[in-house]
Amino acid sequence: MAPHIHIRLRSAVIPTHMAIGASLVIAGCSSGSGSDRAASAIGWADTGVNTVSKPMSGAGVTAVTSLSKGGALETAVYELAGGKRLWVRPATMAGRPAGMGVQPPAVVGAGGATVVVALEPQKKGKWNATLVARDARTGQQKWTRPVDSTFGPVRCGPYLCLSEFTASKDARFVALDPATGRGMWKMPGIAEVEWSDGLGAAGGGQGGAPRVVVFRMAKHPALESRDLKTGKTLWSFPVEQAVGSGVNLSGGWAFGSLGDALIGYLAPYQAKKGEPLSTFGFFGLRLADGQQTWARPGMLRVYPSANPAIALITREVDPSGRYGGFAQLDPRSGQTTSRIPAEKVPQSAWWLAFPSDLSTLGFLSKDHGGAAYDLHAATPVRLKGRKSWSFCTVDPAQLQIPGQPGFYPVASLCAYDLATGKRIGNPGPPPGWYTGAVDGWRVWRDENGALHGAHDAKGTSPGMYG
Repeated sequence: MAPHIHIRLRSAVIPTHMAIGASLVIAGCSSGSGSDRAASAIGWADTGVNTVSKPMSGAGVTAVTSLSKGGALETAVYELAGGKRLWVRPATMAGRPAGMGVQPPAVVGAGGATVVVALEPQKKGKWNATLVARDARTGQQKWTRPVDSTFGPVRCGPYLCLSEFTASKDARFVALDPATGRGMWKMPGIAEVEWSDGLGAAGGGQGGAPRVVVFRMAKHPALESRDLKTGKTLWSFPVEQAVGSGVNLSGGWAFGSLGDALIGYLAPYQAKKGEPLSTFGFFGLRLADGQQTWARPGMLRVYPSANPAIALITREVDPSGRYGGFAQLDPRSGQTTSRIPAEKVPQSAWWLAFPSDLSTLGFLSKDHGGAAYDLHAATPVRLKGRKSWSFCTVDPAQLQIPGQPGFYPVASLCAYDLATGKRIGNPGPPPGWYTGAVDGWRVWRDENGALHGAHDAKGTSPGMYG
């Protein structure tokens, strides 16, 4: 069982649903010390928390899973306007693979009916933990559900969804009423929510009954659209139809919505050095009927990067497995809009780096001058004073969670001067393509675990983590 995977690439940790193929486009050594002080001058920050999961925001609150000094997981909930910490409760994981990273809480509902749902270490008989829904503002318990094993709860439109019994042959996916915990419908197997009506920019509002698109994790994985109220299957798409047979989900995956279309990415996996990579690539589907609109097999997603629905910056791979140049694709059509040939890639060690507007492809050489190319003209650009964002470190420390080895925190971004390869002090907030936004609010974790928030965006958009 291997869903979206956290991986170490030359000691780099790449976030959930992201590709093992990133190892083929990131190279370099560990970064130096220092702190990402983003948002210290605007918005708010809690420097006393050690955030380890992706932040989840909605209905005026944001929630994260954090790690106490003693190594215990906690659910921490904040008011978006001002960053006031509203409440904290113990949290746990039960049956979640380390490759998926630490699960975030789910924020579901609207206004006073909003709940934060998380897994808590309440064991009851044969059950390993308890799923608990709490009032988003007060932390008051609303309902509970015993859990054997799960990858964690997620919002799916107006409902709550999760896969449970994931460690057994009886695994199933369920949709629950967030107000009561009552089961709405279920289906066999393990699945992940990739799109749903009512999720802001990640929704799409196609009209009619609310729907959810899930990624069914199986030997032959498929995307399925289902009626959110009844669970009725509306369409099903076998992803190997787009990228070819031989998919291995250990590599990871990513999805993004363009409103009426879903952009998908399946990453390669290599079990042993010298063995061929599993099938990988990008594709587009119509959300209305699940019909494939385009496919680009053999293309790698690069990291760090925007959500596939925001920008598709890829690296080419030929049939023999040799890695070539970089190409930007149009998410609507899959067509190449610009290309930087392989001969322009530096021969020295580098990490990829991008500016806030994604206008250039940068090659960061730690503590040395790098290189950068205009993503449209494929011409070199002046490096002096050019600020670009890349990973703060490619050698992160493993989280010390008792009984839960192998987990790493969400990877953070720091700003660098490409002309010198050095960090930029007080660079301001990281780019929107990394953080995403919910109702204009951007929330992110810095490299020290501090949580930051800023109301400087418009609307809702996905970030690198979805």
